[in-house]
Amino acid sequence: MIAPSTRENARILFGTLIFFAVWEFIGATTSWGVAMVPAPSRILMQAFADRELYWLHGSATIQTSAIGFAIGVTVAVVAALLFCLSPGLELAFRGINIALFAMPAIVIGPLLVLFLKGDWPQTVLAALMVYFPAMSATLLGLRAVDPRIADLVAAYGGGEGKLMRYVRLRGALPDLFAGFRVAAPLAVLGAVLGEFGSGTRWGFGAFLLSALPQGNPARLWGIGLASSAIALAGYALFLLPARRLSASSTAVTLAAVQTAARSNGGWNWQRVTLAGVSVALPFVIWWLAVTLSHVSPIIAPGPGRTLMFLIEGRQAAGARAALLTALGQTLPIALLGLLAGLAFAFVLAALSLLAPAVARALLPIALVAQNMPLVAVVPFVVLVFGRDVTASVFMAMLVVFFPAYVLLHQGFTTVPRAASDLVSAYGGGRWKQLVHIAIPYSIGHLFAAARLVAPQALLGVMVAEWLLSGVGLGNLLNISRGGLDYDMIWAGALISILISVAAYEAVGFIERKVGR
Repeated sequence: MIAPSTRENARILFGTLIFFAVWEFIGATTSWGVAMVPAPSRILMQAFADRELYWLHGSATIQTSAIGFAIGVTVAVVAALLFCLSPGLELAFRGINIALFAMPAIVIGPLLVLFLKGDWPQTVLAALMVYFPAMSATLLGLRAVDPRIADLVAAYGGGEGKLMRYVRLRGALPDLFAGFRVAAPLAVLGAVLGEFGSGTRWGFGAFLLSALPQGNPARLWGIGLASSAIALAGYALFLLPARRLSASSTAVTLAAVQTAARSNGGWNWQRVTLAGVSVALPFVIWWLAVTLSHVSPIIAPGPGRTLMFLIEGRQAAGARAALLTALGQTLPIALLGLLAGLAFAFVLAALSLLAPAVARALLPIALVAQNMPLVAVVPFVVLVFGRDVTASVFMAMLVVFFPAYVLLHQGFTTVPRAASDLVSAYGGGRWKQLVHIAIPYSIGHLFAAARLVAPQALLGVMVAEWLLSGVGLGNLLNISRGGLDYDMIWAGALISILISVAAYEAVGFIERKVGR
């Protein structure tokens, strides 16, 4: 008798072959397929002809993304450990953490060139994109401690150090690797975006930039698929150990109560002070970076000049009007993209419980869609959706859904086996396990996913406005960059960061209100 897993793998293989056969037919026989969606055979032949270029550009991107990933996750893990031991320190650095993650890559990439030399602009951009997801996932795992185990450690005289060493670090490994699975593709995306905007000679970003004017869709798709392959390799590298760790560290029984949030009681004045430090610290670091780099204030204005650009002077009213008009076009689309991406991530994660074979069949397509450089998918998006709102929402959804899916799936896999067995013992199927056990138990991962991707939705819309629609904040920043209007560039970056911070905090407020 053929094992069920063998039958499922056979179905997946058969579905994959059908998919590529249909793609080959459309790409070879239809006029729009030839122009926009070339056949896989054509892409492979073009890649073979460009094999030397792929080697040179690919090795540069792999090196940049690997170094950026290593730097980002190292800082992320150390920061998560410190934040877990000192919640006050986390509150003080909250503004920096969110600002680093919320900085729009299409703006910060060229600005990094002003401060850094060589390959460091794209390396630092990759590290910046890696840091926050890895830190958030690690911190989530460090804090998800069964209170019964914490009480047991305390009963034997163990303090926070023993709890960290013997319980938190071991229990956080599945979430740590989930963060790494999110971070690895983001490192590749950051490297490609950095190469695209830094003017470097080598790397898939530079290769893509040189290929765009040539009008060769096979080469564009080949570059995009090669970038996706690197990102997929990074994702797969941490997938197997994550599965083994989840299987060995999932709770057997369900705790009677959830871990209580730490209360500060009468120390509210400390929280107010730390919140003030959190707001001020990013501006202090901004000022120090500009001052110590000795870059001309015309190119890199400090926070004071940027604020004055929006508040006083003859140009202030026009700048505010331009930004408000752009935000009125960008924010509603970003919200739609965020909701659509979260919904798709939830459906894909739910299918991993309801229909695992379907989820496994869809996952490779989802991975390719997530990790394909957004510039490379523009022709396909224009063909399917045009250049209107739907295209921008789709681009935002591409950026949002995969990190959210990884965290949601991680939450579903950490459900105690006893809870699932209890539902099964009473005749409940997979649907009841999802509704009554998996979703309530994973609510923390759901909100963590929403906080993680809220800034990314804005980034996706801005990239779409830059490449497709010609409206909104992304287009305003692109025009300002072309016109060397650095004051508007920095002001737009500041506004986008503040909006992302507000979205992050709004998700946290909703989480507290639902009484987690």
